[in-house]
Amino acid sequence: MRTALIIGGSRGIGNAILQSIVDDYNVVNISRNRPETLHANLTHYSLDILSDDLPELKEVDVLIYCPGSINLKPFSRLKVDDFLEDYNINVLGAVKVIQKYEAVLKKGNNPSIVLFSTVATKLGMPFHASIASAKSAVEGLVKSLGAEFAPTIRVNAIAPTVTDTDLASKLLRNDKMKEMITDRHPLKKYLDRSEVAAMATFLISDNATSISGQIFELDCGIVSFKI
Repeated sequence: MRTALIIGGSRGIGNAILQSIVDDYNVVNISRNRPETLHANLTHYSLDILSDDLPELKEVDVLIYCPGSINLKPFSRLKVDDFLEDYNINVLGAVKVIQKYEAVLKKGNNPSIVLFSTVATKLGMPFHASIASAKSAVEGLVKSLGAEFAPTIRVNAIAPTVTDTDLASKLLRNDKMKEMITDRHPLKKYLDRSEVAAMATFLISDNATSISGQIFELDCGIVSFKI
């Protein structure tokens, strides 16, 4: 059985991924809070990914880095610290984990890394300057590491639009907001976290062995179409 390391699997998209693969993988989860999921295949480490030392792991076939942020402010209200915080969470946290487990991953079975971006890197939207900058760096990391780690470790990212998670709760805080978000998307919907988990599950599977260095936009048409 392959081993999947999930960073941030206690809630949101990370937890949806954890639940979707835990029957078929040995799952190691690292997050500040323990997932509610109980399973014989699940091992959990409670720690802060940015400040704490990472555990020594003998086997890692898959690395999925889920921590993210939605820091939406007018540019005039953004401080340098806002940019630094978003960069630390989204980019440097991923860098720290990948550097820690690169050697173990290279020995893995169909090793792969999945990171997360956002549709805001392709679609200019007000108030997204900080998070779009950080996620653009994530996409650059995917391209660079995909090339550097080839042919051994595959590296890809998923760029979701608004997804129904706690992180997006302010954007989906009432029926009117949900209706506005729905209407903005050509497919007249926004994402359920299970849809994102399904894409991640595919990318780490044997069906995706020819895919690396790619950014997959789960956009409900908002980037691709103008209708």
